[in-house]
Amino acid sequence: MRNPVIKAFFAIFLLATFNGYSQEFTKGKLLYSNSLATSEMVKDWTLEGPAKIEFKNNWMHIFSPNEEGHHVFWCPVDFPGNFIAEWEAQNQEIDAGLCIIFFAAKGLKGESIFAASMPKRMLGTFTDYTKGAMNDYHISYYANGRDNPNRETANLRKNKGFNLVQTGEIGIPVQSTAIHKMKLIKQEGKILMYIDDRKIIDWTDDGIKYGKILEDGKIGFRQMQWTHFAYRNFKVWENSTITATNK
Repeated sequence: MRNPVIKAFFAIFLLATFNGYSQEFTKGKLLYSNSLATSEMVKDWTLEGPAKIEFKNNWMHIFSPNEEGHHVFWCPVDFPGNFIAEWEAQNQEIDAGLCIIFFAAKGLKGESIFAASMPKRMLGTFTDYTKGAMNDYHISYYANGRDNPNRETANLRKNKGFNLVQTGEIGIPVQSTAIHKMKLIKQEGKILMYIDDRKIIDWTDDGIKYGKILEDGKIGFRQMQWTHFAYRNFKVWENSTITATNK
């Protein structure tokens, strides 16, 4: 390979091949679409923890009156192991808060997280979701807790075990009150998250170091007790990408 142009091209190709994945993922069948505009739209969702759900101007607001406790609001659908989810989020109180998205959530034996055999989760206690009777992934994409103010960076953890598998980029800036477009992509063990088309998480689960790759399961929105966010236009598609091609 004496031609310098060919050498340069080959080097670029190798670098692209081994240092990341294509951001081009194909949306397949629309699995779920919810504007989150009214109480009727979420009547089949499940709230865990002391929170209030209100609706204003076609937005769903979640907060804990008097900042009583943490909380999770679960979509009722079990989504497949490959999906693309999108929603919009807007911070309503910038003094403190922390937002998490749970996904691929199932019981340790593969049962629904709402199965009768599962332990009750009434208070939104974090260890119920991270060290309890379920497996899931979770990403904290807004991080300004009173216990750890101005952290900002997004974290991806794999549970059971509360394993920090990636510290990503800055999520929603702590002082932002803008409307942000969120996108979460799962393709087998490949997990990416974007805020306004800016990538904040990019990690591949090898299915070995932290146990098998988690597949289908539920998606839930979690907030710490100081948080007041509004959400709208939650949609989930099949991720019909055949393979997560390296870039």
